[in-house]
Amino acid sequence: MTTRIAVVEDEEALGVLLRYNLEAEGYTVDVIARGDDADLRLKEELPDLLILDWMLPGLSGVELCRRLRQREDSERLPIIMLTARGEESERVRGLSVGADDYVVKPFSTPELVARVRAMLRRAKPEKIATHLGAGDIDLDRETHRVRRAGREIKLGPKEFRLLEFFMQSPGRVFSREQLLDGVWGRDIYVDERTVDVHVGRLRKAINRGRQRDPIRTVRGAGYALDEQFIAGKAGKDKVAG
Repeated sequence: MTTRIAVVEDEEALGVLLRYNLEAEGYTVDVIARGDDADLRLKEELPDLLILDWMLPGLSGVELCRRLRQREDSERLPIIMLTARGEESERVRGLSVGADDYVVKPFSTPELVARVRAMLRRAKPEKIATHLGAGDIDLDRETHRVRRAGREIKLGPKEFRLLEFFMQSPGRVFSREQLLDGVWGRDIYVDERTVDVHVGRLRKAINRGRQRDPIRTVRGAGYALDEQFIAGKAGKDKVAG
C-alpha cells in the first residue's frame, strides 16, 4: 500500500534532499516548486500527507494551507509546514491557518522523517508498515525488536536504524555518505569510517553460525541488503489497521 507525499518547496536542493530521504523510507514523493501549481495539482489528486514551505512563488504556503482547509476533500489532509521563521507569533499563525505541525529551517532530516511517520501513524494508520520483513529477518518499528528465524537479536540504536534503512529499500546500494545522511543526519559530522564500524557490529549481531550474511558489500560503492537473500525467503510487510 503506497503512501504518497507531496512536497511543495521552491529550494531545489532541499526538494531533492527531501525526495531522497522520503523515498528511502518507501514513500512515493512528488516535489512541486510553486504554490499556484500545487494548488491546481492538489485539486486533481490529494496525497496522504503534504509538506509545505511557508514562502513560495505564485501562492504562499500560508494561503495554500488556508485554501486546503476550506475545501471538504482536503480539510483533514495532514500538513507539515516548513519555514525559516522561528518566532512564536509566526508559528501560531502557521498553525492557526490549519497546519498540523511546524518545522523551522534548518532542521534535522531524520527528525522530519520521524514527524512524517508519526503524523501518518495518527492520521492514516493503515498506511504505515509497523513490521518490515526480508528473508528470515523481521523488524518491528514500534517495539524496536528484531528477530531472525525466530531468534531475538539485540541491536544498538544505530544498528537498528541501519538495518531498518536497508530493509526499506532492499537491493539498493547506499554509499557511506548516503547512510550517514539517512541514519545520522546531515547536520551531524561523523567520519565515513564510522559506517563501516556500525555495519560490522550489525553483521556480528544478525549472523550466527552458518547463517547467510544479508548485507552485501559493493566495493567502491557502499552497502546493500542482498536481493538474493530476500528472494531466498521473501518477507512481507505487515500493515497496522
